[in-house]
Amino acid sequence: MLIIGRLVAVYKSWHGVFENLPKTLRLTLGAKIDLLFLETLESLFIASYLPRQEKLPYLDKAQNKLDILKFFLQVSWEIKMLNNKKYILLSKHLNEVGKMLYGWSKNSRQSAAGENK
Repeated sequence: MLIIGRLVAVYKSWHGVFENLPKTLRLTLGAKIDLLFLETLESLFIASYLPRQEKLPYLDKAQNKLDILKFFLQVSWEIKMLNNKKYILLSKHLNEVGKMLYGWSKNSRQSAAGENK
């Protein structure tokens, strides 16, 4: 899926940042952000293989994880763990992923509602 590929690309950019963090940041906030990326990817991957009627819980979980991920990225920028350029790049791409996820979720909800009529 396009959304998974896009998030993997953002994760690769993040991983370049993550590897160069000081150990204390890498083991705390960096590890949390890394885990949120992976959990979001996992939920999207699972949803991509499920029947339509079973996708929504995984799409909702992915959306929640993505929102928390964006929050922690903002915190990392505020404490100067990320410079402006890296923060803007990651945020821009995560916002695109968020829009794609919203569209997928909305489409799945409409399909589920249509099936329940």
